Amino acid sequence: FGNAAFHGSMGGTRLNAPVVGMAAPSAGSGYWLVARDGGIFSFGTALFHGSTGALKLNAPIAGMAATPDGNGYWLVAGDGGIFTFGDAPFVGSTGAKPPGQAISGMAAFSPGAGYWLVGSAGGVYGFGAAPNLGSFPAS
Repeated sequence: FGNAAFHGSMGGTRLNAPVVGMAAPSAGSGYWLVARDGGIFSFGTALFHGSTGALKLNAPIAGMAATPDGNGYWLVAGDGGIFTFGDAPFVGSTGAKPPGQAISGMAAFSPGAGYWLVGSAGGVYGFGAAPNLGSFPAS
């Protein structure tokens, strides 16, 4: 849609797990897709930095976000566990202390090293440089 260019997809390919998220580097033209098992599929100028596809996960992957410079990415599992690749730093997780709800996605904080996790009931949790700006319900 709009000026977003198509660089490929996994449509028509038999996957071990369904695709659950997508992220794009800030510069260049491409994107990553992430599957529920942590498999990463790179398209266009988005470089592959690793995956959890071969690991046994405690909970399925729920989302991903690209680092501000596009040279790495984070994966988040439904239990809040964080997996870092490329230049993505680990700055915290809800994995050790689940917030009482499944994590359903994440977003990167730009320009700093940080990210937000969002829970299935609307709770938002900031880590690293990502400020806690409130959420619904209050977290």
